[in-house]
Amino acid sequence: MGKQYETVIGLEVHVELATKTKIFCGCSTAFGGAPNTHTCPVCTGMPGSLPVLNKQVVEYAMAVGLATNCQINQYSRFDRKNYFYPDNPQNYQISQLYLPICHDGGIEIETAQGVKTVGIHEIHMEEDAGKLIHDELEDCSLVDYNRSGVPLIEIVSKPDMRSAEEVIAYLDKLRLIIQYLGASDCKLQEGSMRADVNVSVRELGAEQLGTRTEMKNLNSFRAISRAIENETNRQIDLLESGEQVVQETRRWDDAGECSYAMRSKEDAQDYRYFPDPDLVPVIISDEWMERVRAKQPELREQKLARYLREFAIPEYDAKILTGSKHLADIFEEATALCRKPKKVSNWLMGENLRLLKEEGAEPEELTFSAEHLSALIDLVDEGLINGTVAKTVFEEIFRNDVEPMEYVKLHGLQTVKDEGALYRVVEEVIASNPQSVTDYLGGKEKAIGFLVGQTMKAMKGKADPGSVNRMLKEALAKRQAGASKAGGNGSGL
Repeated sequence: MGKQYETVIGLEVHVELATKTKIFCGCSTAFGGAPNTHTCPVCTGMPGSLPVLNKQVVEYAMAVGLATNCQINQYSRFDRKNYFYPDNPQNYQISQLYLPICHDGGIEIETAQGVKTVGIHEIHMEEDAGKLIHDELEDCSLVDYNRSGVPLIEIVSKPDMRSAEEVIAYLDKLRLIIQYLGASDCKLQEGSMRADVNVSVRELGAEQLGTRTEMKNLNSFRAISRAIENETNRQIDLLESGEQVVQETRRWDDAGECSYAMRSKEDAQDYRYFPDPDLVPVIISDEWMERVRAKQPELREQKLARYLREFAIPEYDAKILTGSKHLADIFEEATALCRKPKKVSNWLMGENLRLLKEEGAEPEELTFSAEHLSALIDLVDEGLINGTVAKTVFEEIFRNDVEPMEYVKLHGLQTVKDEGALYRVVEEVIASNPQSVTDYLGGKEKAIGFLVGQTMKAMKGKADPGSVNRMLKEALAKRQAGASKAGGNGSGL
C-alpha cells in the first residue's frame, strides 16, 4: 500500500480597503480611470515627497481585526520592504513586518467534519503597487500607477487548512465579514480581494511541515480550488519519484490548468526590511479602539439568528439572504416598509435569484430599491395587479428599477375590477369551449383550469385569477342546475 499524504494550506489574503483616497496621499482610489491620472508625487515615489497616513485605513484594519478575534497592537510601525520592480515606483513598499496592527486571531468555518477554527497569524497594513500592461503588438511594457498607494490589509492565516473546500469556506467567511464591515467590496474579479495560497504536503501523521510553494494569480474561488488540487498532485508526484519540492513562487494559468515557476521564494532577509523613517508609529488609544468597537455592525451570524427569531422565514432562505450584505439590506428595508417578511423573502428567493442566474450576476450587483419591491408586494395584496402581471413588473424593477404603480398605469396592466365585463367574457369562454364544459360537468375538475386560462387570455392577463375561477364555477353551476331542471321537467311529462 502506497504512502498517504496530507495537504497543508495557509493563505495570504490581500484586501483593498474602501477608502476614498490612498493610504499615504490624497489621490483617488476609484477603480478604472485613464492610466496615471490618480497620481501625485507621493504615490509615484518622487524624491523629497513625504507620506501621511490615512486614518480611515487604521480604523478599517482595526475593525477587521476585532471581527476576526485578533489582538490589536496599540503600538505598531511601518517598515520598508525593499525590492526593485517597474510597478513599484519607490523601489520599496511600505508595509508592516516587525509590529503589525493585528495578531493572533481566528475565525470558525463549517466543514464536512463540523466546525473548525482557522487561525490568523497577523493582519498588517500596506500599500499596493502599480500595474504593468504588456503590449505584445508594440513589444513593450507600460506601467499605470493609478493603483500604486491604494491601501491594503494583508491577512496571513496559520497553516490550518487541509483541503480546497476548507480554503473556500475560510475565504467566503472572511469576505462576508469584511463586506458586512464595509471595509471592502472584496470583488475578486476587480482585484480588491486577492489570495496567495501556500501549499505543502507531508505524510499523514507527520508533525514536520513539508516544503511549501506559493501560488499567485488566483482571481476566483474556482481557480483557487483547481490550483490547490493541481499543486497537491504535483508535489506528491515529486515525492513519490524521490525528488524534492523546491520552495518557490508559482504562477497559476487557469486556462491551461497548470502552474509554472516564477522565482525562488524569498525570505524576509531578502527584502532588507527596516522601519520607515518617514512615518511615525501608530499609537491606538483605548478610547479610539472602543469607538471602533462600538461602531462594529451586526455580522452575518447574529443577523441570521435574528432573522430566524424575528421574521419566521425558513432557515434556508435566511442563509441565502444573509449570505450577501446587499441582499440582506434590501430584505430588511423592504420588510420595514411593507411589514411582510415572508413575501419579501419569496420575491428575493424566487424571481430575483432566477433573474440573477439568467444574467450571471451576483447579489451585490443588484440595483433596484427596496421601496419599489415593497410597493409591488402591496399592489398584489391590494388586488390592483395579479401574480402574473406582478412577475412582469418585477422583471422591469430588477432591470430598470421602475416605480411599479407608474409602470402598471403606463402599460394598462391594472386588474379589471368590472365584474360585468368579466362575466361577459366568462360566458363567451363557456360558449366557445363546449367540450371542456362537458368534461367539467362530467366530474373532471381539472377542466376548469383550461377555462380559467382561456378567460385570462381573453382578459389579456388583467383579471384576478381567483375572481375568474369563482365566476366560472358559479356560471357552470347555474348551467348544470338549469340542465338538471330541464331534465327533471322532461321526465315528468
